[in-house]
Amino acid sequence: MKRAIHDASARQHSGGPSPVADRGGRNDRARNPDPSEAEVAGLLDRSTPELRLAWHEFHHAGPPLGLSRDLLIRALAYELQQRAHGGPGLALRRRLQSLAGASEKGTLAVDPGLVLKAGTTLVRQWRGHTHTVLVHKDGFEHEGQRYRSLTAIAERITEAHWSGPRFFGLTKRAPASSPASAGQ
Repeated sequence: MKRAIHDASARQHSGGPSPVADRGGRNDRARNPDPSEAEVAGLLDRSTPELRLAWHEFHHAGPPLGLSRDLLIRALAYELQQRAHGGPGLALRRRLQSLAGASEKGTLAVDPGLVLKAGTTLVRQWRGHTHTVLVHKDGFEHEGQRYRSLTAIAERITEAHWSGPRFFGLTKRAPASSPASAGQ
């Protein structure tokens, strides 16, 4: 009996099939980690100089000054997981790069959570006139003229500063609380 328990334990730690099944009848993966999981778990046992050396191996430079040990471990864990399982796809990396660039320049056209498909038509009435905007892959068209952002169109229509997404009803406005309703 003791031998059977030892053999099961050895199989479990040697990467063999786990004798423990979860409720669905499948082998319990948590008891059979892949090598990258073991490496990630091992980061906690490393000294800070060893972690800095590992950072240098990944980035060919030292970690940023003031980076805490906790963040260093998290960043290295991310790198190990990327190496083992692959990183984000090319389309996602491009989208993130685009959003980062637009954010740095302050030219983010719409809320990143909002995706307008090319061909979508936005309609807004303003002072008795109906304004129609056609969404293109790389911008917007209003009255035959192309714009990079909805805000530029909203400002042209109203002749005042407006948030384009808000002007066209693409964002929800925070509910205003009036002094009368606050006292009730």
